[in-house]
Amino acid sequence: MATPNPSIFSSPLEFYAHVLQTSPKSRNPFAGKSIHGRILKSGLHLSVFLKNNLMNFYAKTESISDARKVFDEMPVRTMYSWNTILSGYLKQGELDLAHEVFNKIPNRDSVSWTTMIVRYKEMGRFENAIKLFVEMVKDRVLPTQFTITSVLASCAAIGDLGVGRKVHSFVVKLGLVRCVHVTNSLLNMYVKCGNDNMVEVVFDQMVLKNVSSWNVMISLYMQSGRVDLARAQFEQMSVRDIVTWNSMITGYNQHGYDIEALDMFMNMLKESSLKPDKFTLASVLSACANLEMLEHGKQIHAYIIRTEFDASGAVGNALVSCYAKSGGIEIAQKIVEQSGTSYLNVIAFTALLDGYIKLGDIGPARRIFDSLRDRDVVAWTAMLVGYEQNGLNNDAVELFRLLVRQGPKPNNYTLAAMLSVTSSLASLNHGKQIHAVALRSGQGSSVSVSNALITMYSKAGSINGARRVFDLIHWHQETVSWTSMIIAFAQHGLGEEAIRLFEKMLALGIKPDHITYVGVLSACIHVGLVEKGKNYYNLMKNVHKIEPTPSHYSCMVDLFGRAGLLQEAYDFIENMPIEPDVEAWGSLLSSCRVYKNIELGKIAAERFLLIEPNNSGAYSALANLYSACGKWDDAAKIRKSMKDGGIKKKQGISWVQIQNKVHFFGVEDVLHPQKDAIYNMMAKIWEEIKKRGFVPDTESVLHDLEDEVKEQILRHHSEKLAIAFGLISTPENTTLRIMKNLRVCNDCHSAIKFISKLVGREIIVRDATRFHHFKDGLCSCRDYW
Repeated sequence: MATPNPSIFSSPLEFYAHVLQTSPKSRNPFAGKSIHGRILKSGLHLSVFLKNNLMNFYAKTESISDARKVFDEMPVRTMYSWNTILSGYLKQGELDLAHEVFNKIPNRDSVSWTTMIVRYKEMGRFENAIKLFVEMVKDRVLPTQFTITSVLASCAAIGDLGVGRKVHSFVVKLGLVRCVHVTNSLLNMYVKCGNDNMVEVVFDQMVLKNVSSWNVMISLYMQSGRVDLARAQFEQMSVRDIVTWNSMITGYNQHGYDIEALDMFMNMLKESSLKPDKFTLASVLSACANLEMLEHGKQIHAYIIRTEFDASGAVGNALVSCYAKSGGIEIAQKIVEQSGTSYLNVIAFTALLDGYIKLGDIGPARRIFDSLRDRDVVAWTAMLVGYEQNGLNNDAVELFRLLVRQGPKPNNYTLAAMLSVTSSLASLNHGKQIHAVALRSGQGSSVSVSNALITMYSKAGSINGARRVFDLIHWHQETVSWTSMIIAFAQHGLGEEAIRLFEKMLALGIKPDHITYVGVLSACIHVGLVEKGKNYYNLMKNVHKIEPTPSHYSCMVDLFGRAGLLQEAYDFIENMPIEPDVEAWGSLLSSCRVYKNIELGKIAAERFLLIEPNNSGAYSALANLYSACGKWDDAAKIRKSMKDGGIKKKQGISWVQIQNKVHFFGVEDVLHPQKDAIYNMMAKIWEEIKKRGFVPDTESVLHDLEDEVKEQILRHHSEKLAIAFGLISTPENTTLRIMKNLRVCNDCHSAIKFISKLVGREIIVRDATRFHHFKDGLCSCRDYW
């Protein structure tokens, strides 16, 4: 820009002032410096007006040191002079020098105060901005609308509702309620401070409203889930911007109204000339993903390609999630391959992971995980959960070890997921290691981690470990924690402790949920408290108004059946308001085998097989029932029908973990590399416990064989072989923890009691339904299981 002709100005002073004012705008700082020299030569350097313009020029061209020289040379200074140098320092981030100037201003005006307050707000020093505003008021300087909006923004940022309300009173006193920017700031402050009632009051009292005002209300109602009120505000608007439409579409999507989100998107395309932005497309693709509407997702993808919209970032992630969740995992993978994984977020990665899990192939997910540039703790957790859900517990353990060595600090969700893995493995050693990590990372007191720890210790056979964790957190009075401990006691046969804890829970006013009642009913089952169980069942329905689930019905059938009340169990099933499931019929069938009731057993098996015709458990239970009653021909027919139908009986397996390695055993197992030592140990134990009064229960072998053959089979049951291996592989006096996939038989239960006394060890056996703690010749179940 050329320097203007001086002749068009009435005086040199006017000319110089014009050039100084326009030079920063024209990005011609040299013209301003040239004028400074000419001012000095012409003798106009004493003009306060020109000095102020010179300072302003230097401040705007980031020559704050030159501005300060001009300021220091001024014999007379106006408020404009002070405010100009103050503003210059603040813009340069020279806060200390700005403070020095501010403190020296003789009579600070609203501009001085507001300049400081605005800058503090822009720097994120909200408390300082509010403190200055309070001092400004004490100094009896009237705030301007700019002061008010900055202070309100600062109150909103830190949630200072008290000061925000006082500022509101200034708005009313100063008559700023007609200023839409001020009232919008009020709306924002009350929204951020969580005072929804005042938001509505301010909005209703606003003299003038713009699109931003309406958008605040729509956003407020959507955030609080009041979608109908948001829609009502939307319908009243005469002018809508992209924020309006996005607030509606995103709000619908976030609250599960995905059909409405898609309809709103279609209306936007029809009714307005606005083009979707990245927030619009990300939300509408999320809606398609939730609805698994693959074709709609493809149409939006086509629009993105057609309009050459930038598909990275949020939109790209939403595309990947949409395809992954809607059955288009191959397309999702192609998008990732084409765009790379640098922009892929955890939500999209998790969607991909879920897609691969559905296909039963988690390998591609791991490759994508390994290629992620920024793997935060959420990504690690998602991968760990993926392994857990796919049953790949050992892979989860290895990945967690890698996380501890190389990854970010695990959070409570990571630790809870890994504790779930160790619960599935029933690995006490792994569980203790994760407990140690939780303590080191400061997550040990987290309720979610503590609950997972209770479950882990319980499933690994350490009821004392579970109890210690619960004792540290029970004061939270959190339903899940108490429920976890009640279930743990029930699983370990400590029915009385479970019931006492449940009664204490009720006394403290902690509300039980449906899972709590499954736990307390299970406790009654394992100790034979039929009347107590019936009372709790009625309490659940009539007092806590919890509708029974199939699990509760099965518990009641099991409660009656285990106590030998088979007819009562059958009558309960017949009177259930829902169709009985396999759990209910299976419980009755199992009880019929124990109490040798063939008539009811046949009915239970038939009804069971109507629901699951190929369930091997029902066939086996019925065959075992016939065998137990000496009806060998009927048992043989059942087993032949299984063979003819290609139905394989579930094999009994036991396992024990020794030095972080799991050893599996089947009945008559000859595959273990130490089989000779195991069988020799079992033979010695067998002879010793028989000397001490143990009598093999040959009726536990449900085949028509000679007693000698039956005894040999009994001696080599899987849990006995696991115990023998444990005895030769661990130091004396250590506890053995044996896991079994089926219910322990009568003979093994009796034999292990004798073994525990013989070897002087506690032997903990977890079967398909509960834990048995064998010690000194006794079992915690008191022979009721």
